[in-house]
Amino acid sequence: MSEQGLGFDDYLPADMAKRVNTACVSKTKLCLLSLSMLSILAGAFIALGAEFFTLVVFDSNLSVGLTRTLGGLAFSLGLILVVIAGAELFTGNNLLMMGFASRTVTCKQLLKNWGITYIGNFIGSLSIVFLMFLTNLWKMKDYMLGAKMVLIAADKVNLTFLEAFSRGILCNALVCLAVWLCFSARSVISKIAAIIFPITAFVASGFEHSIANMYFIPMGILLRNNKGVISQIAKMGPDTSTDRLNVMGLLGNLLPVTLGNIIGGAVMVGLVYWLIIILPQKQKNKKV
Repeated sequence: MSEQGLGFDDYLPADMAKRVNTACVSKTKLCLLSLSMLSILAGAFIALGAEFFTLVVFDSNLSVGLTRTLGGLAFSLGLILVVIAGAELFTGNNLLMMGFASRTVTCKQLLKNWGITYIGNFIGSLSIVFLMFLTNLWKMKDYMLGAKMVLIAADKVNLTFLEAFSRGILCNALVCLAVWLCFSARSVISKIAAIIFPITAFVASGFEHSIANMYFIPMGILLRNNKGVISQIAKMGPDTSTDRLNVMGLLGNLLPVTLGNIIGGAVMVGLVYWLIIILPQKQKNKKV
């Protein structure tokens, strides 16, 4: 069946690459105000997905795998909001590497976009952290929800550099694959379907997303000294230490995870698909 014969969701990889390249150029042309505001929104959206994940898993009696899968489905809310509502997410924008490799995006434009989106995402995530703290919803079920938030954060700051780095690579490979798949879709429903499975897989697998961690870890830092939360953690009897739940622990997690995210998204997805699709086409055009 020809491409014209398909009625929906019929963008082929070559067309997807063209659409990504067009999007890359458009992103670099955003004014500072627009890029900053859209970055803050993206951070808030991912934080909302992280909050939804925590709510779903905190008192589950299901198996670990099924609990994480349901949590992953909930977390998908974050990227769905980013893609459908429109926002600038650092990890998704690692696909700008395709534009950089095609020389439609300069190194300066690439680094500027990544820098502004990263900072904006951090601000957006922290805004949801403070709002969630003010809601007192973390006191749910005798502080059990708050205790789960602290334990999630503690698990992250206790990762070794190599663990966090490798999990960051795998995470953003899946995130950018989700974004890449969205460029094959014509409808909102198709984009949502493209997002759900890769995002659910990365969350269920326990991979590390730098922007999500900008919510998880600060939330744990805020709650770690609350008496009700401490009491509930003692009842739960986990082996996880909360000693590293501080600013240095946050930075110690974000550094390897962010580096891993860049390699997973920019290299393993963006550069790989550029080598597979765009480079051969450029070489073919030169011969012609």
